[in-house]
Amino acid sequence: MNDRWNHRDYWPLMLVFCLGCQTGLASPTQPNILLIMADDLGIGDVSSYGNDTLRTPNIDRLAREGVRLTQHLAAASLCTPSRAAFLTGRYPIRSGMASESEARVLRWTAASGGLPPNETTFAKILQQRGYATGLVGKWHLGVSCETRDDHCHHPLRHGFDYFYGMPLTLMLECGGQHSELGQAVRAENWFYTCVLTLLVLLLALGKLAHSLPIPWKAIGGLAVLLLVFFLSWYSSYGFVRHWNCMLMRNHEVREQSMALERTTSLLLREALSFIERNKQRPFLLFLSLLQVHTPLPTTNHFLGRSRHGLYGDNVEEMDWMVGQVLETLDKEGLTNDTLVYFASDHGGFLEVHIEDTPLGGWNGIYKGGKGMGGWEGGIRVPGIFQWPGVLPAGRVIDKPTSLMDVFPTVVHLGGGQVPQDRMVDGQDLMPLLQGDMPHSGHEFLFHYCGSRMHAARWYQREGGRLWKAHFETPTFFPEGSVGCHTEDGLCPCHNGVVRHDPPLLFELSTDPSEAKPLSPALEPSFHSVVSRIKEAMWEHRKTLTPVPQQLSGPGNVWNPWLQPCCGTFPFCGCQESPCPHAEL
Repeated sequence: MNDRWNHRDYWPLMLVFCLGCQTGLASPTQPNILLIMADDLGIGDVSSYGNDTLRTPNIDRLAREGVRLTQHLAAASLCTPSRAAFLTGRYPIRSGMASESEARVLRWTAASGGLPPNETTFAKILQQRGYATGLVGKWHLGVSCETRDDHCHHPLRHGFDYFYGMPLTLMLECGGQHSELGQAVRAENWFYTCVLTLLVLLLALGKLAHSLPIPWKAIGGLAVLLLVFFLSWYSSYGFVRHWNCMLMRNHEVREQSMALERTTSLLLREALSFIERNKQRPFLLFLSLLQVHTPLPTTNHFLGRSRHGLYGDNVEEMDWMVGQVLETLDKEGLTNDTLVYFASDHGGFLEVHIEDTPLGGWNGIYKGGKGMGGWEGGIRVPGIFQWPGVLPAGRVIDKPTSLMDVFPTVVHLGGGQVPQDRMVDGQDLMPLLQGDMPHSGHEFLFHYCGSRMHAARWYQREGGRLWKAHFETPTFFPEGSVGCHTEDGLCPCHNGVVRHDPPLLFELSTDPSEAKPLSPALEPSFHSVVSRIKEAMWEHRKTLTPVPQQLSGPGNVWNPWLQPCCGTFPFCGCQESPCPHAEL
């Protein structure tokens, strides 16, 4: 018997080994997952996406060491519906999170609308698979339904073990440390808040007093005068700020109203603490940043450092926060075991300003911005995945992908199953990210503005052409501007739009700026392309089922009995400890 090793007997094993080297490592199951989402960040605000005047070295590191998506798309151009789609992998219209009115986001912490309890988030599935699940930062998907403590929409009802952050979103009324912003907002909103509050309560009291005897009416009149005095004072004190601008830890209000000058440090401390507490087990951390939403709370260390005023300072502080989290992963030896994802919930806000000072972002070469339906500037966002040893470094993918794709991607990596009892619109991105699949899983993507479909795109794989048809577009005001300078600063979805028949057709592969609409005379395949897109829209609409509307009507008004409060309502108020300590 010859004991000498004969390489010919082992060539099948050698072949398998070599093929494994060429294709890269298989994706291990149950990695740590860190999802970082900026708020209102324009795709043109990041160095790795073409900005040469803002410094974002830590986000650039992710792009350099990971995979950068150049056609990454939000399912809506506003916060609430976009985030609902991100968490569920479903178009927001499927969950009732696409408004039938112009109130397209939740406006009150004490509104009854929100992400329905029967929706399944990736956090809920990974929680069932043994993950520690945490959300630090912005939620903006509702709190309670019928009583102050039912918390039917709360993050803890949607699969998160731990929550620390804002149940709603930053508003200009939350501003305090930047006197110019704070004074301007208070001047604009004082009269509105007084009148609105007094009108609602006086109508209610008037209806009650109508049925009372004469003596009680006199007493009631005096009570009304006292109430008017109180409400005038309280409204001028800023009830919007006290009732909306708060921090919660799990179900408890911890700070009301927020001291924005230290919110960044509080949120960062919570994120780092969550990682350190859960480093011995698989964890999912959704770090939902408050940057770069107005009023742009920025610590003194970063004020005046950028070349783009307060907005640029806030972007650079955001990048620093990302760097602190990445540094913690490195320090704890978790980098190679963690999938990191960075994105924005939608495009930059073009219209926001105080007097002549712009406070919004830059969407690069793309037309439009936040709230503008289907224009690229409102929905095309940065999208970066990093996972050393699993995803190739420096890879760039120019295929249509969606924020909704994070749902099936994360679920599969965590060892879970995508729900089979509902339509899931996202696609697992791992084959595309690793280079095992040459094309995007999306042939068609539909771009809603509220509940109306403004546009749709078709990725024609044969030939690689990318078509986009606009059926409705906002009317920019004033004429010739790049946005809609309306009372709330956002372009409308339903009224004040232009309807196009035939639609505006663009070939994004050659005209990504949507500057030159095609015509039948210029494009021989115009009618066949439009027909194919309309057919896909019809097939998509057949998959929609009626659901309760969460953002329209009574679901999006302030309800005093739902108001989270620290202390005695309506005198809500408390401050977070400067050194918060949290247990999972």
